[in-house]
Amino acid sequence: MTGFRRAVLLVGLLNLGYFGIEFTTALLIGSVSLFADSVDFLEDTSINLLIFVAVLWSPRARSTVGRVLAVVIMVPAVVTFVTAIVKIFDPVAPAFAPMSLAALGALVVNLACAFILMRHRHHEGSLSRAAWLSARNDALANVGIIAAAFVAIPLQSGWPDIIVGIAIGLLNLDAARAVWRVASDESRQQLEPEP
Repeated sequence: MTGFRRAVLLVGLLNLGYFGIEFTTALLIGSVSLFADSVDFLEDTSINLLIFVAVLWSPRARSTVGRVLAVVIMVPAVVTFVTAIVKIFDPVAPAFAPMSLAALGALVVNLACAFILMRHRHHEGSLSRAAWLSARNDALANVGIIAAAFVAIPLQSGWPDIIVGIAIGLLNLDAARAVWRVASDESRQQLEPEP
């Protein structure tokens, strides 16, 4: 098993493990940003396990998987936007302590995943790009969730949580665009005749 395959398998398992913790916490306290991040953990699990298998496929098949991964990365963004719209009608501030602790745990997991993937981020084309961007974006999202929790305390408002949730959704859309672009470039290179 190559180092890259081992890395994505480990990252996939770490994401799956923390998904359950964060998803349960998000449901219990009604946090849009934690919900968005937990769905993102599940998406990262799918991405990394698919990459684990797809890295053995042909370059053409990998570019197709890269496009599929771009669409998969968009799913949490859409779910987040829907959740945020629902929360806008009742912008109650989520509980500070559970939100902060869950986000801090997620940050530790995501930094570990980003560290594991860092040396592979330029290998294997769109597949490594998808894995790396997912891990990096998750760490940035966790910092935003922690900041939203601290801002929500004096304001006693759910708006910081909603805003950070929407920002996480936009970050995922941008990552999906980047992965799609790399996959499309790979596909074009496969179609170009050899010199």
